[in-house]
Amino acid sequence: MTDVGTVLVTGSSRGIGRAIALRLARDGYDVVVHCRSRVEEAEAVAAEARALGRRARCLPFDVCDRARCAELIGADIEQHGAYYGVVCNAGLAHDAAFPAMSEEAWDSVIRANLDAFYNVLQPVVMPMVRRRAPGRIVTLSSVSGLIGNRGQVNYSAAKAGVIGASKALAVELAKRGITVNCVAPGLIETDLAHEHAPVEEILKAIPAQRMGTVEEVAAVVSFLVSPGAAYVTRQVIAVNGGLC
Repeated sequence: MTDVGTVLVTGSSRGIGRAIALRLARDGYDVVVHCRSRVEEAEAVAAEARALGRRARCLPFDVCDRARCAELIGADIEQHGAYYGVVCNAGLAHDAAFPAMSEEAWDSVIRANLDAFYNVLQPVVMPMVRRRAPGRIVTLSSVSGLIGNRGQVNYSAAKAGVIGASKALAVELAKRGITVNCVAPGLIETDLAHEHAPVEEILKAIPAQRMGTVEEVAAVVSFLVSPGAAYVTRQVIAVNGGLC
């Protein structure tokens, strides 16, 4: 178990983000549980983290709202100190075939996945640097950002952008002892059912022949956040059962 500081996990009221927040609490980190509107669910996650013996608080804001991100994250850092780590997990998908894709479907997905990279990380990076101590940033991309996916031109573009942004930020922060890595999940079994995805068809293309679990994604994030990953930066780790 470690005890090196606090990690903000965006989109952690449910699904992959919830699993990450609770795994990090078990690992010995204090956590900031983020949500946009599901405050009750986020508070429940924070309560679970506290039951594991860690400090936890809930921070609700919309990752698409740049001014609000700067205001609330800045105030949280002012009150509690700079974060040791940030896991950028919050995101949004709005699938449609490209010829039928609306402007709103394109803009909302870019805002929630790619603009959010800037909105969340820009207010936290300099406080992390000024800590003069190791730090960890982990972003969540997707298999769609690696290989593209039918009906997800917007999502694939945003998640590919997250990979590029993460790699560039890793170069800027490496000498500060702050690592930046990206995790790219494939087909993961979550409460957000893949109701519009041809799951059986996708499973045929996955060598492992099954969906992944949120805990399996959280385990990879746990390693990247750990002190043992100090020499791992600018990497993209796919958690997809061998899907290429």
